[in-house]
Amino acid sequence: MPLPLSPALRFGCMTSVGDPDAARATAERAEAWGYDSLWTGDHVAFAVPILDPLLQLAQLGAFTRKLQLGTAVYLLPLRHPVPVAKQIATLDRLVGGRLVFGVGVGGEFPAEYEACGVPLGERGARLAEAIPLLRQLWSGESVAHAGRFYPIPPTRMLPTPLQRGGPPIWGGGRSAAALARLGRLADGWISYVVTPERYADGLGEISRAAERAERELTCFGTGHLLFVRIDDSYEKAWDAATDHLSRRYASDFRAAARKYAALGRPADVAERVAAFVNAGVRHVVIDPVGPFAERDLQLERFAREVRPLLRGAP
Repeated sequence: MPLPLSPALRFGCMTSVGDPDAARATAERAEAWGYDSLWTGDHVAFAVPILDPLLQLAQLGAFTRKLQLGTAVYLLPLRHPVPVAKQIATLDRLVGGRLVFGVGVGGEFPAEYEACGVPLGERGARLAEAIPLLRQLWSGESVAHAGRFYPIPPTRMLPTPLQRGGPPIWGGGRSAAALARLGRLADGWISYVVTPERYADGLGEISRAAERAERELTCFGTGHLLFVRIDDSYEKAWDAATDHLSRRYASDFRAAARKYAALGRPADVAERVAAFVNAGVRHVVIDPVGPFAERDLQLERFAREVRPLLRGAP
């Protein structure tokens, strides 16, 4: 049975803010350009400087009462879920119940797992144990847990998040194990470096896993983090995306940029976005690539030149 998807198409943007002025400007521009959400990424140690995602969202939440806020994605296995449950409950209250908690396992930078004392091979199992534990702790009831990784004595965590039962938990990942975990446990999928075809196939795998788990879902969130570069030609956009992403991930990203990103003139980018929408994506999270100084220009161009070409989409 197909997953129940949102009838509306929404747009968000990835961001990083290093001070209050940047947070205010980012929130104001995103609202002015018609975006629906702001998202932050997470790594403890990365190839380029990166700030804590939850603290950034708390800062952004001080400057917008409208935008949804989310993590794409928070590497939950690197942390113990009990203090994370407290942080997320607090953050959900601070931002007025507008939080989506996107979680994932990462693994492309093994050293950060070693630095946190977490075996890399345990990350999937840790995430699978942590997700239900978060929801139990957010219930406001006393919780005792005898799990493999996170045994805890009877613990009652108050106050609860503003959203009843806690913020929706969207999961990342694209492996068979990750998709099965999403079907069993998650409220949505926030994908990354997949093609539209893989996205459609992935939703099928998630749906089958949800059926096996006998879950009754009323709505399943479907998001995708999409690298975007708008330029005068596909080749110029591809070059800019390759340079940016290769530095970000400390590897040659040229072939991957061509395969996964939306590149070229506005019509080219709109065509790629439409392919993801047709595959089932209902929340497109734009990550502009290229020179950092052009990031805001890219977001504005997407809002003014690409979105109008997508009218009529769900």
